[in-house]
Amino acid sequence: MKPGRLLHLFACMLITACTPGLPEAVEEAYGQLPEKIDFNFHVRPILSDNCYACHGPDAKARKADLRLDLEETAFAALKNGPGYALVAGHPLQSDAIRRILTDDPETVMPPPESNMQLTPLQQATLVKWLEQGGEWKPHWSFIPPEKAPLPSVEHADRVQNPIDHFVLAELERAGRSFSERASRESLIRRVSLDLTGLPPRPSEVDAFLQDNAPGAFERVVDRLLASSKFGERWAWDWMDAARYADTNGFQGDPERKMWPWRDWVIRAFNENMPYDQFTVEQLAGDLLPDATTEQILATAFNRNHMYNGEGGRIPEETRVENVFDRVETTGAVWLGLTLNCSRCHDHKFDPITQKEYYQFFDYFNQTSEEGLNGGGRIPPVLDLSPPADRAKVEALQAFVEQLGDEVTTYESEIFPRETGPASESPAAADLNGDNVYALSYPPVKRSTYYLGLLIGHYRDRDPKYTEMLTELRTAMNDKNRQSAQNLQVMVMDELPEARPTFVLQRGSYDQPLEAVRRDVPEVLPALPDERTFDRLELARWLVDDKNPLTARVTVNRFWQTFFGQGLVKTPEDFGAQGAKPSHPALLDWLAVQFRESGWDIKALCKLMVMSATYQQTSKVDPELLEFDPNNELLGRGPRYRLPSWMLRDQALFLSGLLRDSIGGPPVKPYQPEGIWAEATFGQKRYQRDSGADLYRRTLYTFWRRIVGPTMLFDNSARQVCAVKPLLTNSPQHALTTLNEVAYVEAARVMAERVLAEQERGADPLEYAFRLATSRYPRAAEKKILLDRLHQFRQAFIDDPEAAGELMTVGEYRSETPPASVDQAAFAALCLMILNLDETLNKQ
Repeated sequence: MKPGRLLHLFACMLITACTPGLPEAVEEAYGQLPEKIDFNFHVRPILSDNCYACHGPDAKARKADLRLDLEETAFAALKNGPGYALVAGHPLQSDAIRRILTDDPETVMPPPESNMQLTPLQQATLVKWLEQGGEWKPHWSFIPPEKAPLPSVEHADRVQNPIDHFVLAELERAGRSFSERASRESLIRRVSLDLTGLPPRPSEVDAFLQDNAPGAFERVVDRLLASSKFGERWAWDWMDAARYADTNGFQGDPERKMWPWRDWVIRAFNENMPYDQFTVEQLAGDLLPDATTEQILATAFNRNHMYNGEGGRIPEETRVENVFDRVETTGAVWLGLTLNCSRCHDHKFDPITQKEYYQFFDYFNQTSEEGLNGGGRIPPVLDLSPPADRAKVEALQAFVEQLGDEVTTYESEIFPRETGPASESPAAADLNGDNVYALSYPPVKRSTYYLGLLIGHYRDRDPKYTEMLTELRTAMNDKNRQSAQNLQVMVMDELPEARPTFVLQRGSYDQPLEAVRRDVPEVLPALPDERTFDRLELARWLVDDKNPLTARVTVNRFWQTFFGQGLVKTPEDFGAQGAKPSHPALLDWLAVQFRESGWDIKALCKLMVMSATYQQTSKVDPELLEFDPNNELLGRGPRYRLPSWMLRDQALFLSGLLRDSIGGPPVKPYQPEGIWAEATFGQKRYQRDSGADLYRRTLYTFWRRIVGPTMLFDNSARQVCAVKPLLTNSPQHALTTLNEVAYVEAARVMAERVLAEQERGADPLEYAFRLATSRYPRAAEKKILLDRLHQFRQAFIDDPEAAGELMTVGEYRSETPPASVDQAAFAALCLMILNLDETLNKQ
């Protein structure tokens, strides 16, 4: 500590009461403050929200030459006046404190035109912080995580694993404790949905209820972790983060074949690939020594983004925007930082400069992708077709290049120039813009559209040139047709010679400023001394033990899935504007534990679900709800609406319709007519599948980028990276879960299933309820269900035609004709059960 700061700290130790002379409201708020003011959790949020926009990292936006996000500048002498903005130990000698306490509109901070004003509690916090010496810390997320000793707790009998020490200690500090353990029926349903995305079978519930030996719940967890459905469930969240879709997006929205990468992700989760390897292979698998086909396939992660191939689009603009997407997706997924804020200027809140953004950009700027329109097969691509089909494409490509060389040679005669493309020849001066644009690229880089324009222009002017261009276009079409038949996946590669990278003026592709070379932000640990300057180096740096962010960000997202919200509520932003962690010591302990486990994903999942914290009942009394409405102290179990994809999978599973198979091309289930046509000006028509493909998990549904699957009402649009789920619960959602074909069909097939159980001696009503909720209905509930069943039956007796219509919804047909009235009544009842609050929620 600096000597001057030490004297200030000694002086403030003599202070036993609030600094005199404060406004009355501030004095009153002072008494509500905690004993110790922590810079990261009490002070920095105030400065970030109210000061950093004008006095933060962005030099261009900075006012009065005052920077308050760095200790050395915040406590330095003012450059535009006498005194200091902040004086440790002496708040009222601090110009910043005087300005936040004054009523004078000419000097008050924040200024009136900002529409911001500090509350008395915030003002008192800053005053007390300076009284206590003004201790400064780096932002909490940039400090390497450490494993704190497990906190001691009064009720140690409630603890099941280390997680509980941290959570229970906070609860006891607040005079609370854990809620009681959830019922076994609730627990097995909760953990089955969390780990596999599907509810348990009645036989699995029975086995758990009958297992009274120690470790019964752990055996359930181990079985679920070993299930192939584990990979399917966790792949969904990763596909949202990876912005996965089966089309490019934008006008035309051409199809692409990226599903082999989706299957790679499922395999990786099922095989419990360590997360550091999972990271390296997706970001830089192509650069690994002797990279395998699977490792190259993994890099499709960073080709999942949208691709703008609209007519008239400038290829370099498209290419640069694609690099932006890769940079910002990497920042969100692994670093939890809003790097996009630095694309056009220094970050206004986090210590990341625009130059550092483009240094990071340089890692992703070396792929051979050129921004040219190529449908859903924009090179570089990995061809996963049989060898004979790959050979056909290679032969056709060789022929295209041969013809392209011939055209190039001829163009050197008819478009003479010393250097540069044919478009720079004086002979091209009289051509229109489209033809000049076409000639600015080598012949083999021109699209068939632009070749057609040149053919039209020169048809009567140069028959030889026309013939050569026509032959080249025909060869390209032949190659494109064969490529479209092949299974080609867009992947990453590295240019043999580095492409220069520049800081771009306000992010504009055509306004380069200074040249930069690959590096990482200075606020984070430096790269190794011996550097390779490639994506592989970056990927390994992300999962290095010295990196303070990756492990924290990752465990937070897993926690978010199990508990509904992360320990940090802003999983996409661990910076100054992000939320503070509710349990910082627990977050750090989990991050270090995850690394020490060898980045073991299944071990992390097991650790979380085996905690007493996770196994609490989700029931909440009014007092607890008032005390902790958002469950930030984790004094009760998680309860929230299942995502719409899981609701559909659940309905198919409960009916017995779900097709249990992994991987393969996407499928097209039920969808209202005209959706695609309306969104694509009639260019795309939806042709739904039939048979078993109608009943695959939602994970495998074809995803058109500009209009996603219509049965999903709460999912990301898959246009950009999304790491925070949209947990919604709107009455309009019932329009889907009560009326969408898949749900109605599932209900009527579920009715067949429960009525078949009647022949085995089961009560069909109880069985239907138990299928959906994993428990038997209580007497009052059963009476309500029976009354409703009688109402349905009478309604269908009165209107048998309606019964017939209900029993023919969807494609599925049973082998035996339905008993229309009874079966229709049970179908209506099953649809109601599928829409019970308890069925729609995880609790």
